Amino acid sequence: MNIEVLSFGSATVAFLLLALAMLTGRRDNLPKRVLALAALTSAIWAAAVTYQAAYEDASSAGMISATLVLELIRALGWFAFLLVMLRTAYKTTPAVSRRFRITFTTMSVFIIGLMILAQYRISGGAMLDMIAGNDVLVGHLLISIGGMLIIEQLYRNTADEHRWALKYLWMGIGGMFAYDFYMYSNAMLYQRIDNELWNARGFIHAMVVPVIGVAIRREMRWSLGHASIDIFISRSILFHTTTLVGAGLYMLIIGSGSYFVRELGGTWGIVAQAAFVFGATLVLAILIFSSKVRARLRVQLEKHFFHYKYDYRDEWLRIIRTLSVNNEVSRLHERAIRALAQIIDSPGGILWLKRANGCFEAEEHWNMEVINVREPGASSFVRFLEEQQFVISLDEFRRNAEVYVRLAPLEIPSWLDNIRNAWLVVPLVLNESLTGFVVLARSPAHTNYYNWEDSDLLKTAAKQAASHLAQHQAAQELVSAKRFEEVNRLSAFIVHDLKNMIAQLSMVVSNAAKHKNNPLFMEDAVSTVENSVVKLNKLLSRLRGDTADNITTINLCELLEETVRASSKTGALPIPVLNCQVVEAKIIADRDRMAANIAHLIQNSRDACNQHGRITIRLKKSERYVIIEVEDTGCGMDEAFMRERLFKPFESTKGTMGIGVFQVREYVEKLGGEVEVDSRVNEGTVFRLHLPFAGTQEPAIKHAQILKLDTFDKRVRDV
Repeated sequence: MNIEVLSFGSATVAFLLLALAMLTGRRDNLPKRVLALAALTSAIWAAAVTYQAAYEDASSAGMISATLVLELIRALGWFAFLLVMLRTAYKTTPAVSRRFRITFTTMSVFIIGLMILAQYRISGGAMLDMIAGNDVLVGHLLISIGGMLIIEQLYRNTADEHRWALKYLWMGIGGMFAYDFYMYSNAMLYQRIDNELWNARGFIHAMVVPVIGVAIRREMRWSLGHASIDIFISRSILFHTTTLVGAGLYMLIIGSGSYFVRELGGTWGIVAQAAFVFGATLVLAILIFSSKVRARLRVQLEKHFFHYKYDYRDEWLRIIRTLSVNNEVSRLHERAIRALAQIIDSPGGILWLKRANGCFEAEEHWNMEVINVREPGASSFVRFLEEQQFVISLDEFRRNAEVYVRLAPLEIPSWLDNIRNAWLVVPLVLNESLTGFVVLARSPAHTNYYNWEDSDLLKTAAKQAASHLAQHQAAQELVSAKRFEEVNRLSAFIVHDLKNMIAQLSMVVSNAAKHKNNPLFMEDAVSTVENSVVKLNKLLSRLRGDTADNITTINLCELLEETVRASSKTGALPIPVLNCQVVEAKIIADRDRMAANIAHLIQNSRDACNQHGRITIRLKKSERYVIIEVEDTGCGMDEAFMRERLFKPFESTKGTMGIGVFQVREYVEKLGGEVEVDSRVNEGTVFRLHLPFAGTQEPAIKHAQILKLDTFDKRVRDV
């Protein structure tokens, strides 16, 4: 192979990789962009030389001209980078910026002039002879000297704390200019460029790229804002690439070994070769799929290729994904253990949570034997975890307990020493309070490589896990509270209905001695008791779940007449007056529940009025609803009470349970209607129940009629 092709081909690949590395990550860094440009122009120039060396017919005057121009453009790119770097070494002022612009413009004019001169001198001769012209050689020498002078200034003006990283950059770029100076000085002396020096030039330039890479790896500060070049190499890509390369080298060694096995095996050669290849392949498969080997390989890559052990973006997404996934296979408690264990390749763990009595008990385990112990909340172990919020490494504690004890008193519980492979104790802290802790099993890869970075990531992930666990516990408590709320609400409804029935029966009992010989009274008393028995039986059936709502079509006018009659039988004043403006106004609902709700409103109006007050019940219609109005002239309610307390259960102005209005609105809204209230203090209240019509039947309108209750009124007055 042509050595010139191999030399400049390697330089092409090296500079192209450097340019691609500079184009990754953030691109708002000027030195980084200029370095990428310089590396790219160097790669293009080296590729042109490689092409010219590979094909003899490419050594035309046009190709030679293009190669010379590309070399000068490459030099201009490196000068631009060096000047940008030199500018960062000085305090930025308008005068300094102006001087740098003048310097760069002068160099650009000089290099462009050199390009024109090189084009003028090109003839049909070979490339090396064209470059050897004295005037062009002098230009190349001046470029080399200028580059070395700028690098010397850069080194002198670099702060001491940054020289440990930048020195490799100056060595790399300075090495390129120094070799060019040596090569062109030799050409000036002998009036020709030495072929061996020229062929070695590609290798020399390729060798400086790793040196520049060392400076990049040390996180150089390359701008006035001290923004470092952020080259990002995916850990997963590096891991899989290393695995593939290692597997390839392994198979290459196995292939060579199988050849010798076959040659030295004699008559058993082919059999031995087959057995050897199969066994080696089986070993490779075992190594590739071994979690222990993979974990150790990942640790070694993190130690030698990255400043930080973790790709925090990927780690955090994985933690959230593990905690958030919802399936029936694993509980949240187990997922919390796995989320922490997978950070450091731990094979298992046990979760302890705080109980109501302040003690900590084992709640869940994953790939570890659970131990049923209770850790008191007042122990030094728990206090240390809560106050210091440190991840305790049991190995480190056994080696040097002073590291922990000097912070606060700490005594490792005896049960923790009895857990096999117990390694780390991770506190679960929420709002500065310890809600639990996780004991993780020893990792096969991280035992000797556990440091502050593992501890910080574990603590942060543990806080996220604690938040998820607290949210889960709150959700469970909310479900329980909802169930109790349903029971309490049902109890409140029952008590409210019982209260109304007791009021009716109490009225009968209080008048029984006086009117026991009155046939009309006895008839009303029997009717009242019978009605109460029917309601109690229905209530018991509903409590047992034997009956559901008896949904049917109801004629509201008839229902209101029956409800007003039943309410008036108690003898309580004032007696409500019914005003129906709609005939055949029908809704779909449970008749008994609807009657009970209207009775609640009538009773509330009666409680708000004195004996001389008025209660009027109206039945109207609107475009969408049939409307029941219950109006009284009672004490009324203020706006604050109606806005904040009226429809809340157990709120009342009468000192009672206050469940009736809440129950009325709940049922009306269940039917698809709504409740409207107008009230003024000392003037009265109007409740309007807007209920949807049954089907599409249009209710007829008739003139207002007043329900005559003369006979019934006389009977009540007699009582």
